[in-house]
Amino acid sequence: MDKIEKVLRILEEEIVPAEGCTEPIAIAYAAAKAKKILGAIPNKVDIFLSGNIIKNVKSVTIPNSNGMIGIEVAVAMGIIAGNSDKELMVISEVSPEQLKQVENYLEKKIIKTHIFPGDIKLYIRLEIESNEDKVVLEIKHTHTNLTKIEKNGEVLLNQVCNDGDFNSSLTDRKILSVKYIYDLTRVIDIDLVKPIFKKVISYNSAIAEEGLTGKYGVNIGKMILNNIEKGIYGNDIRNKAASYASAGSDARMSGCALPVMTTSGSGNQGMTASLPIIKFAAEKDLSEEELIRGLFMSHLMTIHVKTNVGRLSAYCGAICASAGVAASLTYLHGGSYEMVCDAITNILGNLSGVICDGAKASCAMKITSGIYSAFDATMLALQRDALKAKDGIVGEDIEKTIINVGNLAQAGMKGTDEVILKIMTEE
Repeated sequence: MDKIEKVLRILEEEIVPAEGCTEPIAIAYAAAKAKKILGAIPNKVDIFLSGNIIKNVKSVTIPNSNGMIGIEVAVAMGIIAGNSDKELMVISEVSPEQLKQVENYLEKKIIKTHIFPGDIKLYIRLEIESNEDKVVLEIKHTHTNLTKIEKNGEVLLNQVCNDGDFNSSLTDRKILSVKYIYDLTRVIDIDLVKPIFKKVISYNSAIAEEGLTGKYGVNIGKMILNNIEKGIYGNDIRNKAASYASAGSDARMSGCALPVMTTSGSGNQGMTASLPIIKFAAEKDLSEEELIRGLFMSHLMTIHVKTNVGRLSAYCGAICASAGVAASLTYLHGGSYEMVCDAITNILGNLSGVICDGAKASCAMKITSGIYSAFDATMLALQRDALKAKDGIVGEDIEKTIINVGNLAQAGMKGTDEVILKIMTEE
């Protein structure tokens, strides 16, 4: 497999459709798959989850659930109404009759949640029983990465998985660097990547438009747009891009049933990496090819930064995506490789302290902050102003800075993650 083939494989792994926040949807997927293998509605359900999964499910609305929230809802939706063949679209089709069955099932209070004590950031294990039958199903590292399935003690699947490396189930990311991504963006055959990014444009634009018209969360996207119209906020591309990106998150975190194209396991990252570029291209009347190349750079740069951070952590993933946006905006302004490096440096040096305290309405506000910072980082970079090496976590070069951010997220913020989870789970 040559390097471009690996890049295309990486994009296929990372940019996938999902309806709803990916952590509760992963639980629903696991539940639907386990129930399919069991062959019956279970009368006993135990689910074991890593702290980061619990953090990202606790406060987010499950789509097609009539506004319900929580782990037990995600499990019940998967068991009663899930189609595991659809993977992260597992509960995209729920009838009123099924929803009533979900509510009745939840009333039985048979779903018991347990904290998985290990160090794996993304971990789901379901143990379900019906009469004499029992199924055990396990997911590690990525949202649909099944590593173990057992029925009545018989091993149906036992996928070897390196517990210490979330990338072990994925195509090797070592080929990625800022220089390689920049160079490839300029020359890649656009027809190779156009299909996936056409879906990104279609899906993510639709939910952004919904967020601008409906009432979702704190409606920060709609608020920015309203204040542009009132003359309180400037009628400029920066404000419009922030409004558009945050509107998608407003809708998604509040249970909107429209699907999005995710990036690095996150719909918020997928929307952050795409919607500001889509809005920028529209405002600047860029060609379709320029837009596709901009999206290619934004998403692949997001994946590169996020690979070092880890799938789930206390480090806000929207900041990884905002770094991708800054790189793409700089490229679309005609910036050089050195300017792209400066833009990424500026945003990582600025916002790397933003925490992830779970999936919820405030994600849209963090996306807004990230997009505003991406524009600032870009404009500074275009005039060759950048944070210098040894300014805090900024390294000697861009790759060292990205590694430093990864160390901050994985080692430095481990205690932060534990405190966040403790705060969120205290009664």
